[in-house]
Amino acid sequence: MSLPLLLQIYIYSEWILRIVMLIEVPRHRKPAIATAWLMVLMLFPWPGFILYLFLGIQKPPKHRLYQKEKLIQALADLKNQFADSYMKLRADLGSGKQKTSEIVESSGGMYAMGSNNVEFINDSEKFILQLIHDIEKALHHVHLQFYIFKNDDVGRRVSEAVIRAANRGVECRLLLDAMGSRKFINRKSAALRKKGIKIVAAYPMISLRHYLGRLDWRTHRKIAVIDGKTAFTGSQNIVDPSYGHNESNLIWRDLVARISGPAVFSLQAIFLSDWYLGTDEALSDEEFFPSPDTNGDSPIQVLPSGPVYSPSNYHMVVIEALYHAKKQVIITTPYFIPDDAMLQALESVCRRGIDLNLVLPKKSDQFLPGNAAKSYYEDIMKWGARIHLFNDGILHTKSISIDENICFFGSSNFDIRSFELDFEMDLVFYGQKEIDDIKKQQRAYIHQSEELDPEKWISRGLLRKTVENLSRLLSPML
Repeated sequence: MSLPLLLQIYIYSEWILRIVMLIEVPRHRKPAIATAWLMVLMLFPWPGFILYLFLGIQKPPKHRLYQKEKLIQALADLKNQFADSYMKLRADLGSGKQKTSEIVESSGGMYAMGSNNVEFINDSEKFILQLIHDIEKALHHVHLQFYIFKNDDVGRRVSEAVIRAANRGVECRLLLDAMGSRKFINRKSAALRKKGIKIVAAYPMISLRHYLGRLDWRTHRKIAVIDGKTAFTGSQNIVDPSYGHNESNLIWRDLVARISGPAVFSLQAIFLSDWYLGTDEALSDEEFFPSPDTNGDSPIQVLPSGPVYSPSNYHMVVIEALYHAKKQVIITTPYFIPDDAMLQALESVCRRGIDLNLVLPKKSDQFLPGNAAKSYYEDIMKWGARIHLFNDGILHTKSISIDENICFFGSSNFDIRSFELDFEMDLVFYGQKEIDDIKKQQRAYIHQSEELDPEKWISRGLLRKTVENLSRLLSPML
């Protein structure tokens, strides 16, 4: 067969593929997402089609649907088992905040729990030292779930503390994302298992056939539970804050909440449900859910999110809260890629005269998401929002404060991936102390930032605008 004939067949196949995908892609998709995929498929038919097979097919394969039902049932079983003892610890929020709590509960399945103590840790080393300290005191179990657990100095220190706990007879379980922690899992899992530590890779890529549908389900959660009494969650992974970079301006700045009280039950339930999903080991003994300390006064509600929950549940709750804002909204996030519904909510905030502040990294660690975020700046500033570019490293704290009324805090970025694809873990704070603490930290980030000048931003070069706008076209896929 001659080369020209082969070339003709290839060209014909590209056009057939374009026509077929023009019919297939828009089905049951948001217009922005469909447009992004069609652009890629029209420009690069066969490479785009291969990418689409693994990242674009919306309907999960059968084993994913099974996992969804399995996870939801596991959470329901745990709630039912301990319903009597924990129902009486539900927080009384008053009429103003109760409606929000009911929406969060219907979206994530967790009650707002009262009588908690919360300590915020804004220093990476302090968090690691406190985590190791609590692991050293563990008597029954240590449960760690992280997106990134790196085989660096920080990872070694934490894993050595876990080994010492296992040597004392403490049950130790590590649930790590198969992609984000792959090097640690590949190099250290065998040695840890020899020490009696159970380690599981969440959402591994077993085979292309098995995972045909979507390759990019990831657990982005950061959870540590010690003896069912103390828990940590927030934005920080188990990794040196430099993430291996030598440049000082790439140090990641995180915030972590250390919690004791009834809310630990919810975090433990999430961990054990995810553990059951990956191992078929159902853990529901009372030792995992001891009587909580109730000497605090902070109401907290845990909001898990991800592909197995109601569609974009965190996204929906945040939009609902934004439409009820009255005075001020502050958002801190490393990745800012809002969809149309979120943009409309943000515009509504500004049109109502509410003070909207976005605190974003001046320098992003990812090219496409970073440039896609910049493409939104001009419109948002035209509405009246203020954008503060954090220049003391990479701001990685994910938080939203709305008036003096409510705060969202956890692992979710302000982007489409966190809203729809990743398994995330966020807390909703209703107590005044926690709201004040988070807003104080947000203001500190603003002081470490430079406010973007709208006129200077509009006058940036044509090449920069072109790169940003092209990145924006791909943003629904990011």
